[in-house]
Amino acid sequence: MTIDSSIALDRTRFFIDGVWTEPKGTETHLALEAATEKPLGRAALGSDADIDAAVRAARRALDEGPWGRTTAAERAATMRRFAEALAARAADTATLVSRENGMPIGLSNAFNGDAPAGLLTMYADQIEAAQLEEVRPSASGSTVVRRAPVGVVAAITPWNYPQVLAMMKIAPALAAGCTVVLKPSPETALDGYVFADAAAEAGLPPGVLNVVVAGREAGAALVSHPLVDKVAFTGSTAAGRTIGAECGRLIRRCTLELGGKSAAIVLDDADLDTFVAGLDNACFQNNGQTCTVQSRILAPRSRYAEVVDAVAQYAREMVLGDPLDPAVTCGPMASKAQLDRVLGYLELGRASDARLVAGGGRPAALSRGWFVEPTVFADVDNRERIAQEEIFGPVVTITPYADEDDAVRLANDSEYGLGGSVWTADEDRGLALARRVRTGTIGLNYYLQDLGAPFGGMKGSGVGRELGPEALDSYLEFQSVYASAAQL
Repeated sequence: MTIDSSIALDRTRFFIDGVWTEPKGTETHLALEAATEKPLGRAALGSDADIDAAVRAARRALDEGPWGRTTAAERAATMRRFAEALAARAADTATLVSRENGMPIGLSNAFNGDAPAGLLTMYADQIEAAQLEEVRPSASGSTVVRRAPVGVVAAITPWNYPQVLAMMKIAPALAAGCTVVLKPSPETALDGYVFADAAAEAGLPPGVLNVVVAGREAGAALVSHPLVDKVAFTGSTAAGRTIGAECGRLIRRCTLELGGKSAAIVLDDADLDTFVAGLDNACFQNNGQTCTVQSRILAPRSRYAEVVDAVAQYAREMVLGDPLDPAVTCGPMASKAQLDRVLGYLELGRASDARLVAGGGRPAALSRGWFVEPTVFADVDNRERIAQEEIFGPVVTITPYADEDDAVRLANDSEYGLGGSVWTADEDRGLALARRVRTGTIGLNYYLQDLGAPFGGMKGSGVGRELGPEALDSYLEFQSVYASAAQL
């Protein structure tokens, strides 16, 4: 397939050791625009040898280069320059991501445009205020308790929120004094190098941040590389299990932010106008390609028909189309493979005893692009695959419950535990119920991530936490230096 050279966004080299480096292999990925299926550009895909070069550059920057000797204040200053360089590119970056993965532009402006620079600034502030050494009295004199960088971090990121999910790893790692090898997903290969462009402009020392787009095999080489000290991964639960097992074998630290199949619990006193107003963020965000979406709606039998009608009407009124159009509320799936996956689940839903009340296929008016109709299945048994497996598209199920205990049982009847929400006129009642749901995050009458609070999952949704000051600790090691009383 040919690419118009006047608009091509090719990225044929990797960013390793502070310079643009020719790939050691010949494999490439052709990026297609999600809404049009037209070529955007071509990106080189890294081999094991490219990964090895990036990891060794990160190790040198940590052990031999200036980064390993920086103060917290020096790192913070570098991070703020990095943030300024990213902020200057924010609008273009957001547009590029929307073209790559179909994210509605308003959401992309927030998460791929503004959030990365904001996270760098937040962690720059945190590391400057952190107490990295503390002297404690001991029976033998004193102990100096240090918080030192973990070391070389392998950051492996997905395609659905590529910029913010990468920065959720890069920012605390850099603040802690670590060096990073970033492996973005091939599906959003082109925007990953925005980090490299900005890092070079900001003057990050060579090797501190290395960017190599690669597939699964090279990703596995990164996870198991002997010079990597920590793996930070966001992606599927299946891949997370493999990575977690390898890190366990190597006695290597890891943070795993994995899949979700979260529940939105509508209580009998809920205000439906509030619920409907929150459906975009809670249940359909980013065309359903969000790990925290509450794609299982649990409704009380006393108001079940009312809830079904409201959700179905909302889905029917969503505007499908070009994600760069601010009026569009549902863009395409990120790839043909993802479209086929979602359509497969729609077939499963139609073959079950569930009742299709909205959507259910591809929109007739959009012949190009990987679009699927926002879809609602009612009367869904919680044991059905469409209620248990992560679909990652604009598809929700609605299941009735008898009472609060039954709602909690259904919400917890899942291998996942990442997001969730409770909708009620009585916030104290909602808070009490929220405490009973086994999930890492849950909202009361809305769902919107707080970048200043810890984020992560329970059960099959992951291990460890990102965001908030808690994330910084996962990139620091404790060291105790036994000294004399003279240190007190």
